[in-house]
Amino acid sequence: MRAHNVVSAAPLTADSNVGFHPLIVRPDDDDPEVVVVGRSEIGEFIELPAVYGDAISLLSAGLSISAAEERMAAEQEVELDVAELVEALADLGFVRSVDGQPLPDPEANTPRSHFSRLTELHVAWLFSRSMKLVWLLVMGAALVTLAMRPDLLPNYTDFFWGDYVGLTVLVNTVMMSISISMHELMHLTAARSLGVPGRIGFGTRLHNLVVQTDVTAVWGVPRRSRYRVYLAGMAWDLFLIASLTLLVAHVAMPQPVKAVLQALVVCVLLSIPFQLQVYMRTDLYYVLRDLLRTRNLFDDGLAYARYLLARTVAGLRRRPAPVADPTTGLAPHERRATRVYSVFLVLGATISLSFLALFGVPIAIAALVRALLAIADGFNGGPVLLALDSGLLVLIEGGIQVLFVVTFIRGHRRWFRRRSTAPATRSS
Repeated sequence: MRAHNVVSAAPLTADSNVGFHPLIVRPDDDDPEVVVVGRSEIGEFIELPAVYGDAISLLSAGLSISAAEERMAAEQEVELDVAELVEALADLGFVRSVDGQPLPDPEANTPRSHFSRLTELHVAWLFSRSMKLVWLLVMGAALVTLAMRPDLLPNYTDFFWGDYVGLTVLVNTVMMSISISMHELMHLTAARSLGVPGRIGFGTRLHNLVVQTDVTAVWGVPRRSRYRVYLAGMAWDLFLIASLTLLVAHVAMPQPVKAVLQALVVCVLLSIPFQLQVYMRTDLYYVLRDLLRTRNLFDDGLAYARYLLARTVAGLRRRPAPVADPTTGLAPHERRATRVYSVFLVLGATISLSFLALFGVPIAIAALVRALLAIADGFNGGPVLLALDSGLLVLIEGGIQVLFVVTFIRGHRRWFRRRSTAPATRSS
């Protein structure tokens, strides 16, 4: 057997012994002849034929490359190029060492997981049957209360609990930020209850600035368990709305406090329809993706939509399609789901961006102009409090938009890189 160049410091031979980082090797959710192999620390997962999973187990048990191949041939009557498998796994960062020589570890360049000390032992109780029963009882009590007290049903006027819009928006923004943080923390907590790492950060969805939790390593658990992670945030939102409703209805408190709590109910309620927009990567998108048994519904759907656009343009120009149908390599059920989803993706994104252009942008501009006029009026002897309130509104909304732009650029750096036409040079 020839030597394989895994890395120059650790050449791979027939007699090599391979050490792996802690790996997840589990049966695929749909195909018993396939296994999912991955490393949670770096969020990298692949699907392999089940016999390769057996080969990984033999190597992990201390067998050499050739010994593993011989064992597989004797016990399963299959011939595997185990050295080629090890090279592929090394490229993914799954191999720790070859013959005792350490390989470069991509984990060093992977952002650390948040709340790494939080373990399954700390949070598993939150998703126990008893806690689910508590959740159902609170939700049921809130529904009964609203049926008996329809005056407590959320109304858009509840958002404006004060006379000064800027102060109202500031307080509501702070409360909503805390609620969103808890929403994402519930995603992370649900992942932790399954032994999965996660990281919370900012992201963008079309024109929306979002807080998101990266739980890519959730691929290491069966599909049924993944729904817990996807739905934990919305479960928190509904629990919070129900709890606030019960507080306002049954606990004596000053009217201004009740007004602020009712405003928080409206704020949280407004965030729920966003999750229904499955043409973006929302919580319910991931639920839909797994229900449809697809692996990468959004990217495949977007690729298919681009293909249709290219084919349409080529047809109008009476030219052959410049690219092939990207769904031809998918399984039949996945191909059908992707093609249907691409229609909703394009339609949903078009409607969302159209509403932004027709309503969102004009409203934002009008609000900005009115705020600036109020500030200018304050400098010319007008109401000072109104001017300060308008300035506060500009700072809040302006800060959110600046954060969106920064997050968007960071997430799409390849779009903003300068492309040089000069030949590349290399220093010795």
